[in-house]
Order: sequence, then structure tokens, then C-alpha cells
Amino acid sequence: MNEIIGSIFWLLVSLGVLVTFHEFGHYWVARRCGVKVLRFSVGFGKPLWLRRGKDGTEYVIAAIPLGGYVKMLGEHSMEAADLEQPIRPEDMAQSHDRQPVWKRMAISFAGPAANLILCVVLFWGMFVVGRPDFAPVVGQVQGIAAAAGLQRGDEVLSIDGRTTPTWSDVSMGLLAAALDRKDMIVRVREAGGSESEHRLSLSRLPDDFDETRALQQLGLRGRHEVVAPVIGEVSPGKPAWGVLAEGDRITAIDGEPTTSYEDIARAAKRLGEENREAMVEVQRGEDRLALPLKPARLKLPEGNEFWGFGVTLVSSDPKRDAILRYGPIAAVPQAFLEAGRQTRELFATFSRAFHGTVSARNTVAGPITIARASNYFAQQGVAHYLMLLALLSLSLGILNLLPIPILDGGHLLYYLIELVKGSPVSERVMAAGNFVGLALIVGLMGLAFYNDIVNNLVR
Repeated sequence: MNEIIGSIFWLLVSLGVLVTFHEFGHYWVARRCGVKVLRFSVGFGKPLWLRRGKDGTEYVIAAIPLGGYVKMLGEHSMEAADLEQPIRPEDMAQSHDRQPVWKRMAISFAGPAANLILCVVLFWGMFVVGRPDFAPVVGQVQGIAAAAGLQRGDEVLSIDGRTTPTWSDVSMGLLAAALDRKDMIVRVREAGGSESEHRLSLSRLPDDFDETRALQQLGLRGRHEVVAPVIGEVSPGKPAWGVLAEGDRITAIDGEPTTSYEDIARAAKRLGEENREAMVEVQRGEDRLALPLKPARLKLPEGNEFWGFGVTLVSSDPKRDAILRYGPIAAVPQAFLEAGRQTRELFATFSRAFHGTVSARNTVAGPITIARASNYFAQQGVAHYLMLLALLSLSLGILNLLPIPILDGGHLLYYLIELVKGSPVSERVMAAGNFVGLALIVGLMGLAFYNDIVNNLVR
């Protein structure tokens, strides 16, 4: 219940900030272009608080806190029946529809531009506050990562020339390359201090690999992701019952060192298939013991069988041991660079979805996903939440610039046509375009809600 309440709260906060800032962009430029703004509302529905400025603009806080809107004189209609003020004939010179086309273009562009500016500001704030993260140290290697020569304990310095100061940078760099099946050069500092380069053959990934678990399918885990082989519970009646005990740290199985759950699972599978017993070395308090143990076929709750000893390990909450931080001055160019990088990645994601290289299920997020992400990142700290807001603001700005009627980009398209032909688009064409745009938006919303149901409620 607390997660639900927290998710709803942070969703409202996130949407409120982003959409209100978007509308403020329209409002600010409209005022500078001489357009009369009738109402600037934070939220929708019945006004809870209303103040009329000296310029006649109504400033409103409304009952439904899901964004906001700006109503300008002459925009789509001269009517203002929902406003608490009369429209005077002498005000018509300030009508939106009577302004030169370049002013109307500036007003339409201002909303998305405000979100793009906010994105840079939020990234700047994230860098100044400092985003806690995990050190880019490899904890486990298998498969493609092992074939490339990466080893446990390697510190990842860069991926294809881009520095990776945190494990998040490693994850994002490799995920993008994996989705594109693009081989990458990974530069690491080995445990002994020497540096080396390794080529990750991501082109070998199958077309149907699980894109939500890209790094795991590369066989790469961070040091913080590796669960220490410390026994948390021994299941009664299973092979380890009466042999191992809670708190035992498994140091080796059959002479092979163990540092993670995967090492134990791999050893159990090998011994089970060979149908033999092996010595399990454990650290129990001050004592080091070697105990004989043979795995057995065990069954998961969903019915799948596996070779195992019947133990669960102590779960751990790894401590963040790295922080991404810059001074106020140095953070300025870094914020622009990060905004540019995320913009390129956003368009790359659109391209992948269009060409079918990634599933649309993992591309379009709905309100449930955004709400859960907002709550999660807010719990991680200020810097993480600023990062999420920056990404959402960027997405909102780019989405609104798409040339889809009813969006700001659609209005800009109409105005460009007007510039070319010398007269406004006809009402009939505009109505048809708005119908198509509405259908596209409804379809996109339907996909977002479907993804929410599949990704959050069905799984």
C-alpha cells in the first residue's frame, strides 16, 4: 500500500513539474509576442485558487494535478465561456490567430524548448548534487564477456572510447551496443594495475535475446550484483541438511573457489551430472572445514527441476561505492553533453522500435511504469530523481516536437505549410489532420497502457 501511495504521489509531482514547465514556455513566449493570455492553470478542472493579474491573466491552481494548460485569446476559438472575465473588442489585436506566422511558430516551439532547457538544468543539478552509484568493477564473467578476456576484478575504464566512471555508464553503453548488435572495445584496468583492451563480440547475440537482461546475457555482472556465498538457510530434508549451517561461508567446492551463488549452482550442476560427491570447503566462525556433499534434483515452486544442495544465501544490500559529481562550473558542459547523448539514444530507440530490433513493449511506458519509476528513483535520493525528471522532460519535449497534429510539432507543420503557400491551412485539412493525430495519440496511449498491464500486472 505504501508503494502504491508513493507511486501516485511522485507521479503527480513529476507530471506536475514537467507539464507546468512546458506550459510556462508557451505562456512566457506568448506574452513576449504580444498575445493576450487568458488563463495559466496548474492542473485541470475546477479552480481551487484563482488570482487575476493586472494584465487580465487568470492564474489558477485546479483540482486535478495532472499538468496544466495555457489559454490564449483567439487560439482555436474566440470563446471564453469558462473564464471569469469578459473579452473586450479592443483585445482582439492581441489574438493568437492574428499574429504573424513566425510568432505563432515561436509560441508553439516554446513548450518543447522549455522541456529541453529544463532537461539540461536537471542534469546540471544531478551532477552538482552528485549521483551515488556503484564502481565499474566486474564481479562475474561468462559467455561473450569471458570469451573477450574480461576477468573478475577488472575495472571498466571506457566503452568504445567513452569513459565509464560508474557501473550505470557501463550498463547503458553496453545495452545500446547490444541492441544494435555492435561489437565494442572495452578498456579495463586489471587487478594488477595494468590496462588492456578487449573486443566484446555483441554481433554474436541472437536476434531474440532478452533485451531486459542484456548484460546478464553477455555474461557480465558488476561486483555489487554478486551475492556472497554465505548460507542464510538450509532446507530440511535436502542434501545440505545436517552438513552445512546458517552463516557458513562456502569458499570452494571440489577444489574450485566460490565467490557467488552462480559458482555454487554451476558446481552443483556439474557434480549432479557426474553423479558424484565432492568436498565443500566452508569458513564457520574461526574454523575452516571440508565437508562431503552430493547434490540432488530439486524442484522450484513453478515446477522446474535443477541440481542443488538445498541452501539459500544471505541476501545483501550492496553499498554504493562511487559517485558521479562535478563542480557547478564543470557541470555545465557535462549537462549539455549528457542531454545530447540521451537525445541521440532516444532517437536511436525510436529507430530500433520502427525497424523491429527491439520490442515496442520495452519502448513505450505508461503511467503505471512512470509512477513506479518515479517512486523508486525518489527513494534512491535527490540526484537519482533529478536524473529521472531530466529524462522524462527530454522525452516530453521530443515527443511534442513530432509532426503529429494536435501536438506542438503538428502546429509547427501547419505553420510551415502556411509559410510555403502564403495562406493558412484550411479548416477542413486541419480538422482531418487533427483526427489523424488524435487517432495516433490514442493508439500510442493504448500501447502504453497495454505495456503497463503486461510489464507490471501480468508478470
